[in-house]
Order: sequence, then structure tokens, then C-alpha cells
Amino acid sequence: MASIGHIAVGMALGRHEAGSSSRGRLAASMAIFSALSLSPDADVVAFVLRIPYAAPWGHRGATHSLVFAALVALGLVGLARLLRLPPWRMGLLAFLAVGSHGLLDALTDGGLGAALLWPFSNERLFAPVRPLPVAPIGVGMFSSRGLYVVAVEFIAFLPFWAFALWPRRRAAPES
Repeated sequence: MASIGHIAVGMALGRHEAGSSSRGRLAASMAIFSALSLSPDADVVAFVLRIPYAAPWGHRGATHSLVFAALVALGLVGLARLLRLPPWRMGLLAFLAVGSHGLLDALTDGGLGAALLWPFSNERLFAPVRPLPVAPIGVGMFSSRGLYVVAVEFIAFLPFWAFALWPRRRAAPES
């Protein structure tokens, strides 16, 4: 995926988490959950370290698993407690943000699939239906293929963008 969809999911989760909070809290929440939804792709450092794509710690490997999402969520539960935020709500939303990444990547039509079940299995999995085009890596994103992928993802994730960016209602004046 070209990350457009991952960002849309993160922003929608951030809007849900922030509720009717201030604009600053809303923006921070959207940024944090977007970063969480993108975090599994930190594994692209594997290319620089010459870790093979198909290796457990290669791209779309361990960091794309549901176990990785659960570990990140548990870390957020602890952080939320320190910050006096609702810990289990934050943990659940973090799990959804991080866990959605591998599941969405499994919907693409290329690559090796995602190691959703790591560490129980190193098998890379695809969804039975794969409607999303795989994004080119690196500068290939600036090609016509990259622009096509961005456009398809933008349209596919339009409901998430609409929820995240739709103007909020102003609170009704109290009588």
C-alpha cells in the first residue's frame, strides 16, 4: 500500500479517540494514531541492513503481525496509565491502528504477503480478495504507477477520510 490508506485509518481512529475535544487534542490524536498505523513499515530499514524481504524481520514480516500490534498496544496501555488517559481504550485503539496495517497490506495484489501470524508462523498471507494495487517502493512512488496507487487508495479509503475530516458540529448553546 502507498500509506494513504494507513494514514486515513489512523486519522479516523484519532478522531474517534478525541471525540469532541479541542482542535489541538484532535490534531494530536490524529497524528499519533496515523503514526501508529504507519509504524509497521519501519521494517523498511531491513532493505538497508540487507535483511532479505522474505526473512521474518524483512519487509512485511514480524512488524506486520497481530502479535506485534498487541505488544505495541500493551505498551500504550502502560503509557496511558502514566498520562492518566483511559488505558484499555487507548490500548484497543492502538491495536486497531497497528493491527490494521498488516491486514490492509494483505489486500494488495503484490509482494510476498504479510506475516500476520508471526511468531507462530513465518508464512506470508494474502487475503482471498486483493483489490488494492501494491505500491512501488522508494522513488518509484513518483512514477505514473505510484500516482495510480495513491489515487486508488484515496478512493478506496474515502469513507475514512470523510469521517476524519468532516467538520465537527459546534456544541449547542445551553439554555
